[in-house]
Amino acid sequence: MTKKEERLQKQQKKLQEELIRLDGMKHYERMYQSYGILCGIDEVGRGPLAGPVVASAVILSEDIEILYLNDSKKLTQRRRELLYDEIMEKALAVGVGVISHQRIDEINILQATYEAMQEAVAKLAIVPDVLLNDAVTIPKLTQKQVPIVKGDAKSISIAAASIIAKVTRDRMMEAYDSKYPGYHFASNKGYGSKVHIEAIKELGPCEIHRRTFLRNILEEKTDDDK
Repeated sequence: MTKKEERLQKQQKKLQEELIRLDGMKHYERMYQSYGILCGIDEVGRGPLAGPVVASAVILSEDIEILYLNDSKKLTQRRRELLYDEIMEKALAVGVGVISHQRIDEINILQATYEAMQEAVAKLAIVPDVLLNDAVTIPKLTQKQVPIVKGDAKSISIAAASIIAKVTRDRMMEAYDSKYPGYHFASNKGYGSKVHIEAIKELGPCEIHRRTFLRNILEEKTDDDK
């Protein structure tokens, strides 16, 4: 066997393994497809000190094939960007909900996350019958809901939603980086990295910081000043 033939054989093997993995991620879709139209829902941004929480709702066709679809946290930024474009092109419907830092401070992060998910579902061009959620049950929605722990790694619909939400929020935080220089939002995406926390202590919070998330940090700064 030539090197070219070996290389092709390895590529074919990897492709077959990927197709098997993706088929396994359709388990919940197959389980609930008799109920009607399925929608995967996920969010990103519950933990950061700054910026919004973003949720996405995605409806995929039963026969869809998007290679390398997976939990967004397991993918490189480049892969997420490519998959974002492919999902937006191939999905039957995509909805995105964005809840601001002000609203998070007003009602708390859990309720803000629910609002983002409700908004994402409301923005779908197709009304789903079943919601496959990443580990939560969303209030005020009438559809049947299936909370799946670590669902973004177990369901292609939730994985697709996790990618849309992640890329959407990352792009927002990268845009904020130029508007609020000094906090390194392009790299930390608002999460509490050491550099980010040091910047908050030095510069104080900026407009998009979640004040309810900064109490301990600002208290530490006050104590240091004494």
